This record gives sequence, C-alpha cells and structure tokens, in this order.
Amino acid sequence: MGADTAALQLTGRTAVVTGAGAGLGRAEAKALAGAGARVVVNDVGEGAHACAAEIAESGGEAVAVVGDVGEWGLGARLVDTAVQRFGRLDVVVNNAGVLRDRMLFNLTEQDWDDVLRVHLKGHAAVSRAAAAHWRAASKSAGAPVDGCVVNTSSEAFLFGSAGQPNYAAAKAGITALTLATSQGLARYGVRANAICPRARTAMTDATFGADPSDGETDIMAPERVAEFVRYLASPAAAGISGQVFVVYGRMVALLAPPSVEEQFTADEDAFTAEEFAAKVTPHFAGRDPGRTFAAHALAELDTTGV
Repeated sequence: MGADTAALQLTGRTAVVTGAGAGLGRAEAKALAGAGARVVVNDVGEGAHACAAEIAESGGEAVAVVGDVGEWGLGARLVDTAVQRFGRLDVVVNNAGVLRDRMLFNLTEQDWDDVLRVHLKGHAAVSRAAAAHWRAASKSAGAPVDGCVVNTSSEAFLFGSAGQPNYAAAKAGITALTLATSQGLARYGVRANAICPRARTAMTDATFGADPSDGETDIMAPERVAEFVRYLASPAAAGISGQVFVVYGRMVALLAPPSVEEQFTADEDAFTAEEFAAKVTPHFAGRDPGRTFAAHALAELDTTGV
C-alpha cells in the first residue's frame, strides 16, 4: 500500500542542516529541498555556499551560513537565520563531524577535544537553540509545534570501535542526547530520532574506499541515507520519535533498547565480595570473550560487501 504523497512533502517548511557542504549533509540538504523545504545550509567552508547555489539552481530556496558548530553561539545563529530569512524553523538535521582516529594509547587531548566538540557539542548547540525556539513558539501559540530533529549517531558506539574511542564516545552521547531531546520536547510537539548511517563520503574514504559500482547506483551512496532523512522530516513520520535506526544501502534497521541478560540478587540485605564471587563469576565461566555489551551482531546486517 503506497503512502500519501502529500504527507511526504515539506513545502512551506524550513530546515537547518549542518555539515552540508559536502557528503552526507549535502545530500540531506538537497533531499529536503527537493521535497519543498527551504534550507539553511551550514558548513565550516565555502562548500556551504556551493550547496546553497545547487539548491537554488534546482529551483529551491537556500541560504548558506558558514561557521563551526563546535562554537556554541552558532546554534542560535542558524536558528535565527531560519526564522529571519524564511519565517520559521521546522527541521534540524545535525550532521557535522570530524574524525581523529587513534587507538586509545595514542589518543591526544586535542584528538579527544576536536571530535567531542564538533560531534557532541555541535549537536547540543544547535539542538538547544532549536529547542528554545520551539518551546517559545509552542507557548506563544498555546499549542504544540510540529518540529523534527534528526541526529547523526554511528554504529561505532554500538561496536566500541577500537581505533575510534573519541568518535564512539561522541556518538554514544549523541544517542543519549536524542533520547533526552525526544522526551524533553515531546510536550511542545517536537520529535527526535537518530540515524547510524553508512555512506561513501570524503570522511569515510579510508573505510569504504572508492565507488566500485561502475556507473550503477552506488550501494553506499549518501543519497540513499538522505532519502530516509527526508522521510523522517516529513509528516508521514509524525508518530516516530525517540528511535535509533541503522541506515545504508537498501536497508533500514530499527534498533531495540538493551535488555537484561541476567540479574544477580543478594541472599541477605547486601552483597559481599564473596557472594559476588560465588554468583557472578560462574556466569562468565567459559564465556566467549567477544560476547560483551558491544553489538557485533549488527555487522551481520551488512550485505554490501564493503
């Protein structure tokens, strides 16, 4: 059964997309514009202007705001630009990020700070500004607004990628921020979801390599992920919030929350170390050392070959 096409349109709505000068963010901005949204395109360099120009050339409306989302005040500037230029804000897509891949023993303070600042602080800065705007708008109208946040997490936080302790930690924080955003803004009519995408971009060259598709549609094309972001931003997804999706290729996987594997209970009022040893230690006897909280089974979803 086909979806209502009108429910997938974003005509009259305004979106902010960070990291939209290239790669996934660029594809997301263009997908939203293609559905009718007016877009505030953000990036640290001139790519923001190039993306805005591409949208305009295709008949859409866009404005570029150059700046670093790791600077807290940029969040307010992006929201203000959306409202002043287009009269409203409806969608925020937090995408901007950087990589400083290191094993933990090689990680420098700067490596840590750079990644946490752009990814996690950047998400928080833009989300906070949007949240303040939507809360005020809802109170002024005396009714919920129809706001949407799409955050960019990663399977790295689920796998605990050994060479990305900073990136994995940032993405875990983004997932928690998404849940807090969903719960904290629901009363004002705002929903928030996170995606864990895989896409072939300049940032992922070392991971996915060059496009091997030889003219066919690349299975790792960022446009595939962008189409899902367009859907999440649309009225068709109005009932979806507080969710985490793995997105790439021909697949979208909805993740379930963690479950309790085993519960240990003290015989008396409180555990002693001896009782822990008697009850907890046997549970791990002979256990596969790879069986941890890391969700390695998700790797089995990958049928792309990259």
